[in-house]
Amino acid sequence: MTTSKEKASERARRIKELRTEIINHNYRYYVLDDPTVTDAAYDRLMRELTAIEEEFPELITPVSPTQRVGATPSKDFKTITHTLPMLSLANAFTDDEVEAFNTRINKLLNNDKDITFSAEPKIDGLAVEVVYVDGLLTEASTRGDGVVGEDVTHNIKTIRSLPLELTGDKIPRRIEVRGEVYIPMKDFEEFNKEREAAGEAPFANPRNAAAGSLRQLDPTITAKRPLNIFCYGVGTVTGKGWFKSHSEALAYIKTLGIRTNPLTRTVTGASEALAYHRKLEAMRDSGEIDYDIDGTVIKVNDIDLQETLGVLTRSPRWAVAVKFAPEEGETIIEDITIEVGRTGALTPVATLKTVNIKGVNITHASLHNMDEIERLDVRIGDTVVVERAGDVIPKITSVIKDKRPANTKEFNSPEVCPICGSKVELKVTLKGKAKVEVLGAILHCTGGLKCPAQRKGAIAHFTSKAAMDIDGFGAKTVESFVERELIKNSADIYDLKKKDLASLEGWKEKSIDNLLRSIEASKETTLARFIYSLGVPAVGVSTARVLADAFDSMDALAEATKEELEELPDIGKETAKNITDFFSDAHHTEVIGRLLARGVRPTKEATAKAGRLTGKVFVFTGTLDGFTRSEASLLVERLGAKTASSVNKKIDYLVAGEASGSKYAKAKELNITILTEPEFTKLIKG
Repeated sequence: MTTSKEKASERARRIKELRTEIINHNYRYYVLDDPTVTDAAYDRLMRELTAIEEEFPELITPVSPTQRVGATPSKDFKTITHTLPMLSLANAFTDDEVEAFNTRINKLLNNDKDITFSAEPKIDGLAVEVVYVDGLLTEASTRGDGVVGEDVTHNIKTIRSLPLELTGDKIPRRIEVRGEVYIPMKDFEEFNKEREAAGEAPFANPRNAAAGSLRQLDPTITAKRPLNIFCYGVGTVTGKGWFKSHSEALAYIKTLGIRTNPLTRTVTGASEALAYHRKLEAMRDSGEIDYDIDGTVIKVNDIDLQETLGVLTRSPRWAVAVKFAPEEGETIIEDITIEVGRTGALTPVATLKTVNIKGVNITHASLHNMDEIERLDVRIGDTVVVERAGDVIPKITSVIKDKRPANTKEFNSPEVCPICGSKVELKVTLKGKAKVEVLGAILHCTGGLKCPAQRKGAIAHFTSKAAMDIDGFGAKTVESFVERELIKNSADIYDLKKKDLASLEGWKEKSIDNLLRSIEASKETTLARFIYSLGVPAVGVSTARVLADAFDSMDALAEATKEELEELPDIGKETAKNITDFFSDAHHTEVIGRLLARGVRPTKEATAKAGRLTGKVFVFTGTLDGFTRSEASLLVERLGAKTASSVNKKIDYLVAGEASGSKYAKAKELNITILTEPEFTKLIKG
């Protein structure tokens, strides 16, 4: 019979095996970008390790892969003094300045041959230093003022691409590794969408998001952020002879399990450095690089030459940051107007004097909300700096106060909706049971579906493919019908007659017949689609299905209490409040009643028969090629599975399409099985 001591010894041996194997897989996945096991196999290893450590907690060590978040929240940040200062870099903006940098180095070295440089992308993130002692991650700090930085040790440990323990045969007694913490663009966009859906203010850019995430006092919050890191150099290292050049240093730390940028190259002379710089800029502009970069860093490769060149007060003589051409421009705000969205949110939009940025004429830019207007202190008539955020969306980044004329006009918060004249108020949310807290400066029109702007948006949503799926009811059709007062709400769609449409320009007999057939066919629908079509704030496709599963009819849903709703999966307090508020509105209930009276028959789908996917829960993220997310959700539900909109421990599969965001990172963190589209297709086809 096995004794408890023998069992513990066996578990200790197995823990060591598992940790070694998982660390190796992390290295191949994050550093070499060459995984050798599937996500499912990796997940099984992590689950086994977690189970053993839960059974024998005395065997848990700080460097176990399960201990990415193990610290309690701090009250404040301590500071760490860098052994070697983390210097800033001098900038170069033109080819001539790069040539001058090269000439200056050759002159200082009394050299007449082309120098070999190491060149790499200049990532727009947060610089950090990570210290390993005897191979273990012992502390990490921000750059700070270059001499003293903030202690972010517990937060840096949440970054899964950074090893807690170094690998390899040649591990120094102590090594300081320097790098840049960043958030990939696709993850940043998804992360901001989730924040906005939760009623939180979006981050202005990936750098701010990365910096704010790494400076959280609670590392469990940092762990939820999609942070990543590239390491670009070494501070002090115990012993000598580890490497003779910067490129050798990067190759060496990569053998230790440290992630370095695969785009780093060695180049010879200023001409090759500039050619590399232009190639990087082209890659960034084409979207090949999925993180923010604002230039190229060029460093003398030979470390002995670096030491000979030395440093100035604040920057090394042997390196320069070559900046890309600006992706921003100056222009004048000619007006600020208000746009009203489907849910009644009022968005201030700046009308700009046309400015061309990277070949695109920019005439408008969203100002998001009144908080943003106040933060920028922007006025009509101001000269502003505009950039194309992510090379796509125009964004006002700053006001040039020195160019402010005397006749600028402040933009005042509207008291009534500019479309319908209804009262405007700030959207509020309830936190706790009694406290009411204003959720940012987000203005809302109180007119509901009586507001033409909200009415158009609501009808367009109602007729969309994921909702009632009425072909021929595009945005232009909705706008035309509403403006001609053919329809005032979604129920009026089912009152349309052939004679109503015959007199309209562009509507022929065939197109009219097709539209009326599509309207008639839409009456046979599912309860989930019908719930989604109503446009209840924060009720998406997945939440609508949760509600359809929980309630047998619209009457039952309309009578549900907030407490009953909050007990359902994927529904929080704010969503529950949105639902009860929606069904307590007399106008909404009247429209629903008319829809049902005109023959719309939302029926509850029969529970799928038990099968391969019964009991499984799926989340979809990114863009799928073969089908929409709604179609993919329907496929798995027909096989007995359920879908959800957010990632948590109850999720079985995350299906990741193109441009997957923070849901992907969170699924990785929770060891959820992640499927590519081909893997998903194979799964549902059996």
